[in-house]
Amino acid sequence: MGSTKRERKKAGHRARLELEHRLDRRDRRRRQALVVGGSVLGVLAFGALLWAVSKPGTSATTAPTSTSSSTTSTLFPELPSAAGKPCVDVTDPLPAGAPTVPMPVGTVPTSLVVTDLTVGSGTPVVATDDVTVQYIGVACSTGLIFDSTWTRGQPATFGLDQVIPGWTQGLVGMQPGGRRLLVIPSDLGYGPSGQGAKIGPDEALVFVVDLISATPATTPTTAAPN
Repeated sequence: MGSTKRERKKAGHRARLELEHRLDRRDRRRRQALVVGGSVLGVLAFGALLWAVSKPGTSATTAPTSTSSSTTSTLFPELPSAAGKPCVDVTDPLPAGAPTVPMPVGTVPTSLVVTDLTVGSGTPVVATDDVTVQYIGVACSTGLIFDSTWTRGQPATFGLDQVIPGWTQGLVGMQPGGRRLLVIPSDLGYGPSGQGAKIGPDEALVFVVDLISATPATTPTTAAPN
């Protein structure tokens, strides 16, 4: 009788231990699942954050633009030298009302070339005059139009002592109402420094100029050719 009772106690004790072990194993599995689930959620959340940051149009990608020299070099990248490159035809569409520019294709000018396309009348220009003109300018080696009063919609007035030497020399003797072609070598233009985004170093320039009027240097000046 006593042994039977002890056996029942042992059996009950083993059952409780097994139950406790099962409960303990279950709790460990639950804790592991929570840890793994939390990690997965963390990864997913981090991935969602990365997606939001990299998504086009979000504020995270629109940082303020710097005005440093790197921005300037992006807006006006350094152009290769045009030295020795042949002239090409105009590659840009002409502005409304602008004349055709007869380019010296294949020729690299080494001296100033002045050609009257239309001869005007009246008092010829001298190097100290103020002139009012319409003009269009083309870079010789690229055919790019870099400046034009026809684009701006109005003529320009300036003193011939305020412009590149090719203009000062090239407009002398021109008469009002005339149209003149100027083919300007680099040393009478902007030389090895170039100018802006379309005139590279050592670039020859081609202009067609319409002279509206010329007066002695007493009038205020406006924009001169670039």
